[in-house]
Amino acid sequence: MKAKSVSPHVLRHSAAMLQTGVDCSVIALWLGHESVETTQTYLHAHLALKEAALAKLKPYERGKRTRFQPNDRLLAFLETL
Repeated sequence: MKAKSVSPHVLRHSAAMLQTGVDCSVIALWLGHESVETTQTYLHAHLALKEAALAKLKPYERGKRTRFQPNDRLLAFLETL
């Protein structure tokens, strides 16, 4: 994480993605957006989509560390950036 650039803006948007059942205009104000439409992008990741993504993860095993190993396709894509 030390090498990552995590700004307050990124944290606010990440937190907004976790909000459910909160009026869109409240989240827009909290994020400092001028328009509620701007906020819609962040609210479209519905809780069910997040749950489905989490269900694809391997269960955490205490004490067992694993490291992500990117495949060649991902590495090739990253090289193009």
